[in-house]
Amino acid sequence: MRYGYYCEECEEAAWPVSTRSELDWLLRREHIVREVARHVQNGLDSWMSEALEFLEHHRGHAVLLTRKN
Repeated sequence: MRYGYYCEECEEAAWPVSTRSELDWLLRREHIVREVARHVQNGLDSWMSEALEFLEHHRGHAVLLTRKN
């Protein structure tokens, strides 16, 4: 089973390679992760970068944590 994000308004999904708990954590603390990203030299893990890109593209939309088998 894989977890990801789903935008109800655009009906688009993203499936960063990570666990449900990590994706949920990032969704709830996006502002903190963005601030950390500004200050790290080595960059974020790829799943975090992918997730932030999706969330930025769908800013202001209803984004849910979802799963697929």
